[in-house]
Order: sequence, then structure tokens, then C-alpha cells
Amino acid sequence: MKNTSLVLISILFLAVSGSLLNSCSSKSNGSGKVGANDENASSGLKIAFIKVDSLVVNYDFAQEMHDGFTKQQESYTKEYGEKRSRFEAQAQTFQEKVQRGGFLTQETAMQERDRLMAEEQQITKLDQELSAKLSQIQADNNKQLLDSIMNYLKTFNKDKKYNYIFNAAEVLIGDESHNITKEVLVGLNARYSKIKLK
Repeated sequence: MKNTSLVLISILFLAVSGSLLNSCSSKSNGSGKVGANDENASSGLKIAFIKVDSLVVNYDFAQEMHDGFTKQQESYTKEYGEKRSRFEAQAQTFQEKVQRGGFLTQETAMQERDRLMAEEQQITKLDQELSAKLSQIQADNNKQLLDSIMNYLKTFNKDKKYNYIFNAAEVLIGDESHNITKEVLVGLNARYSKIKLK
């Protein structure tokens, strides 16, 4: 079984190598070498890439959204933390009261236990609701950010006429002369500054 797999992989490798060699030889420039300086000229494609992670870190609008999200997250964490701490203090008091026999009747103790259990469920529900709200805020922010970048790129590309603008995260090797991150970032921040002034 292993030998069959090895033979199939070897045949597949040879077939792919052969087709690549044929492809390269058909694109050669007469001297037998593939034209290294042809770049996009032979195909007529104009290609660029953007380092989106750098763009997002330095885009003023993205930073403002991140700061707003962080404040909201801190607010939710504080709200949850205060309720959780209050509950834990009440649970500790209840535990101590049970251990020292501080309840007049078992019924009173059970009522207090039931109240604490209901409160704990409310706190768990609050945690889930706040987490869901934060997830929704994050999703909305990501959508706004993507829309902002895509709208700008459409306008930007009317003049530049790139056939493709890639996310550099998907490009393993690329000529830095095709990196338009700084140019796009300057344009995005300039556009955002104008919008903010209105």
C-alpha cells in the first residue's frame, strides 16, 4: 500500500514538473531563459498587494473603533465583575451562616439557597449576554472596517487600474515594489480626517 502511494506521488510529481517545464519553455524569451523582467507585462496584468495587518494597526478609523470596543469591553467586564463579587460575598456569608447554624429554620436556609442559585443563574446569563454583545460589536466593527477599506480601494483603483490587489497575508513571496500599503494608508487616513472634520 505504501509503495503504491509512493509510486503515485512520484508520477504526479513528474507530471506536474513536466507541465511546469513546458509552461516555462513556452514563455522563454528566445535565449532559453524565462524573462525575469517581464513581470506583469507579458500577461498584461497589473498587480499590487497590501499588508492588511499593518494597514489596520495604523488606520485611524480602525484605531478609533478599537478604542471604543476596548472601553465597552472594560465597562461590561466591570459590570459583570461587580455583580459576580457581590454574589460571591453573599454566597460566602450564606455558607458561614449555615455552618454556624445561623438560620432559624431549614426552610429559611433553603429559601436563601434558592435565591442565591437564581442569582447565580442571572449572573451566568448576564455573562453570556455581555459576551454576545461584544461579539456583535466586534463583528459590526469588522464589517465597517472592511467596507471602509473596500470602498476606498474601489476609488483608489479608478486611477491606478490594478487588475488585482491582494492581501499580503496570502502572498508567500512578493516583490516589494508591488506593495501599496503605505500609499493606501495615507489615502485612508486623509479621507477619514476629512470625514471627521464634517
